[in-house]
Amino acid sequence: MRRLTALPVAALALGGCTTTLGAAPGATTSSHSVYHLWQGFSIGAAIVGTLVVVLILWAITFHRRKSDNIPKQTQYHIPIELTYIIVPLLVVIGLFSWTMVVENREVANPKTNVTINVNAFQWGWKFTYPGENVVVIGQTTQNPEMVMPVNENVHINLTSTDVIHSFYVHAFNFSRLALPGVLNQFTFRAVDIGTYQSQCSEICGLYHSLMWFRVKVVSQSDYSAWLASTANPAAYAAAQKTTRQQTATQVPTKVAKSKGDN
Repeated sequence: MRRLTALPVAALALGGCTTTLGAAPGATTSSHSVYHLWQGFSIGAAIVGTLVVVLILWAITFHRRKSDNIPKQTQYHIPIELTYIIVPLLVVIGLFSWTMVVENREVANPKTNVTINVNAFQWGWKFTYPGENVVVIGQTTQNPEMVMPVNENVHINLTSTDVIHSFYVHAFNFSRLALPGVLNQFTFRAVDIGTYQSQCSEICGLYHSLMWFRVKVVSQSDYSAWLASTANPAAYAAAQKTTRQQTATQVPTKVAKSKGDN
């Protein structure tokens, strides 16, 4: 009995020892909603799980087999049957509706004056800022930074050069696949200034575990100053050209060998 009682307690302890229940409180407007949704689901799961465990223990304790006599049978108890049909339906409908509201906020793409093109490759990241002549490139432990302003909608265009990667920012409670030949678009609105460690969360090869990057959220004045000090038209043009070639439908891998007929 003690072991049976200890199982749900141990599961809850291993699942998360903090009030965040394994999720981040969120540093963007949409991630706050995701965090609250996660809390709601976790609390709901804990309540349902506790109820199930209590009912199991109650049945084991008070309804153990005492003889070969068939116990009194109860059929067609309308109130109980309605309860275990209606209550789960209401719970599912409520969670589904809440999820839809949060998901709509997460995938919304409102108008913005800031756009960042993010290109993932084995095993690094390239961040280019259209119209600003700014490019940031880094591989593995170089930990490149994607700088963005606070309290501003920032539109992200996400692509991949080679294989499937994943753009994951834990503090934003956000992950989106970077797919070869596919343009994924989303928008962030950060509300807290800070630097947030991030990484690729899709196994993509030998150095996947080192495919790090950082998201740095700064004030609008610091963002403008950073753009001015980092601008490099030549490097930006070269990076854009390389990205277009690498993400094209047909990418030449080697120079065609001459057959001597020209």
